[in-house]
Amino acid sequence: MPLDIDEIRNEIDRMDSDLLRIFNQRAALALKIGEIKKERGLAVYDPAREKKIFERVKKANPGPLDDGAIVRLVERVIDESRRLERIRTKGEEPC
Repeated sequence: MPLDIDEIRNEIDRMDSDLLRIFNQRAALALKIGEIKKERGLAVYDPAREKKIFERVKKANPGPLDDGAIVRLVERVIDESRRLERIRTKGEEPC
């Protein structure tokens, strides 16, 4: 028997909760990296690292989202992690 719309929406809600947990775990790890970068005098922005991330996620992408969509989503997550690193390590004000 096919799922009804409420069951599908409930599954989406569960996935959204999983994403929220994962995004925050990732951000916590990015903050740890930010502290290490600060101690070592390294820049927050590392374009070579980001390029590797984008290539990895495109290669692993099974669809139905196309590679461009995946890169845009991951890019946004990285942007927010970088913003958080700057706020925490340089004392910038959150937007």
